[in-house]
Amino acid sequence: MNDTTRPGIEYFPGGRPGSPFSRAVRVGDVLYLSGQIGNRPDGSKPDDLAGQTRQTMENIKAELATFGLGMDAIFKCTVMLADMDRWREFNAVYLEYFAPDRLPGRSAFGAAKLVGGALTEVECLAYMPG
Repeated sequence: MNDTTRPGIEYFPGGRPGSPFSRAVRVGDVLYLSGQIGNRPDGSKPDDLAGQTRQTMENIKAELATFGLGMDAIFKCTVMLADMDRWREFNAVYLEYFAPDRLPGRSAFGAAKLVGGALTEVECLAYMPG
């Protein structure tokens, strides 16, 4: 391997010091973003699902930007909701972040309890060509 060739797997630590995970991992041309919740930069989060969803999506957008990517690079999302009965409310905000003809594949499930009392968490896979 020479200096111009990327390794097959790259780990990108980050988040809070001592976090037991990488903020992202690149394998080949796929960037795996760890789950994001609706924390603001100061650690607080909105009280409502719409606000937390918007902040979650903004956090994803900001994380992608650190890799020179935009939301259109996302091809798969996994969504976790504390209350699946609020699916439509989540979708109303989520759909603001994607072009109608570039909606990622998606899985979703209800979670009895999310970290820090979050109402939603979203993890994504994005295309990151070498």
